[in-house]
Amino acid sequence: MRKIPAALLIAALLLSLLPLGAFAQAAAGGGAGGAASAGAAAGAAAGAAGAGVGSLPIPFVGLNVRPASGNREVVLSVQILLLLTVLAIAPSILILTTAFLRIAIVFDFIRRALSLNTAPPNQVMMGLALFLTMFIMWPTFTQIYNDSLKPFGDGKIGVQEMFTGAEKPLRTFMFNQMGNDADSIRLFMSMRGLPKPNTRADVPTFVLIPAFVIHEMTVAFKIGILLFIPFIIIDMVVASTLMSMGMIMLPPVMISTPFKLILFVLVNGWGMLTEQIVRSFK
Repeated sequence: MRKIPAALLIAALLLSLLPLGAFAQAAAGGGAGGAASAGAAAGAAAGAAGAGVGSLPIPFVGLNVRPASGNREVVLSVQILLLLTVLAIAPSILILTTAFLRIAIVFDFIRRALSLNTAPPNQVMMGLALFLTMFIMWPTFTQIYNDSLKPFGDGKIGVQEMFTGAEKPLRTFMFNQMGNDADSIRLFMSMRGLPKPNTRADVPTFVLIPAFVIHEMTVAFKIGILLFIPFIIIDMVVASTLMSMGMIMLPPVMISTPFKLILFVLVNGWGMLTEQIVRSFK
């Protein structure tokens, strides 16, 4: 490899340092002039940007927070917060005060009884439960709309009347499902230390909702027991057959699952299950 002379390397280094020195001198000598010109350029750019933004049809969105000027504004702020809270817990209200709870638990039981952990997918099962809930509770939802939401939208009633009008059909639905089974209501009334109610109106809503949830889970578990019985028999027959044949290492679930599916399809299981679920509501 050919060596480069040391003098040539030093000359190249000096040449590379010359622009840096020139730039430093220019910056030192014309600092004030550069600052002035930069300020003028920035002002011109800001003016052009302001003119451009003003011509665009984009609305300005702002949030103004200030102290309330009166009791009316305080009440309005509290009502807005309560409305946002209700919207946040709306899924829980849908699950706990409608037919969705019983349907979802029964669907989970039938999937476990068939030894199917992921089929049908959970989204499909919950979607079907949601539409069945709408089908069952459509008269209740219609009454809530006619007695609560529509008059409130027309300005005929206030927030309190809207809440009362929406609460009454749901309370009627929950009482109808519970029927003569007042054990859950009696349990929560005694734990709360409340007197024995004479009519349905004497039962507070905060007592009725947990009592309804316990009742719905009890009914769903009873349906689940009935669903498990035929499929347990198939599991027992398959397990005993494999044991008698000495096929101990073969999982019985692998053999019994096709027979369960065949039985479920032959008896039109989805149709029968859906019909019985709908008929179980009063």
